[in-house]
Amino acid sequence: MTNATSSRDSGLGYSDLPRLMTLMTGDEKHSFSATSTLDVLWVLYSQVLNIDPNNPEDPARDRFLLSKGHGPMAYYAVLAAKGFIPVEALPTFAQYDSILGKHPDSLLIPGVEIGSGSLGHGLPIATGMANGLKARGSESQVFCMVGDAESNEGSGHEAIAMAGRLKLSNLTAIVIDNRSDATGWPGGIASRFAVEGWSTADVDGRDHGAIQEALVIPHSDQPHVVVALVEPKA
Repeated sequence: MTNATSSRDSGLGYSDLPRLMTLMTGDEKHSFSATSTLDVLWVLYSQVLNIDPNNPEDPARDRFLLSKGHGPMAYYAVLAAKGFIPVEALPTFAQYDSILGKHPDSLLIPGVEIGSGSLGHGLPIATGMANGLKARGSESQVFCMVGDAESNEGSGHEAIAMAGRLKLSNLTAIVIDNRSDATGWPGGIASRFAVEGWSTADVDGRDHGAIQEALVIPHSDQPHVVVALVEPKA
């Protein structure tokens, strides 16, 4: 896997992301949801994903699906820093004629694979996408980010089971665990995936080195999940 750096890269770095996020206003109630994803998103787009902002629809690209679509400000900031969208678009966030809505829109934003925000749909879509790519003999990888509470959705449970049965080694799920799940998971979130045949890794969701290492762990005959633990939701 290679990173997304290209001639369109803005030259902005991780330290610029807080400033980029402050350019977007109007959805402050989801600010924690956004910041909880920031470090994993940065590592994905800087060190893991094979995707080029000059050719975001390249059939050979890796796919990233943000199922945790509410509060996408961190996602937009990373896309801007990596050259997928202009930085100048960020202050238009949530305005009537903006491409940047409160939920990402795949028809408007280059590099966005799905319209998301209604929770529970990303992982099933990612499972189908990974299965289709596998059937075509593609080497592309599929990554899907979900929230810990979102993982209680029934459609997610079905996707976890199906991906395990199909041995989708081209699929990686990332669960952002900010302890917003009211009921908890016996044995931890990773155990729900492990029982269905997934390989698992638990990491500090703010440690870039640990995140990168966990995302590229070889899993040649099974899907993989990374549970990224961040500070609890206030």
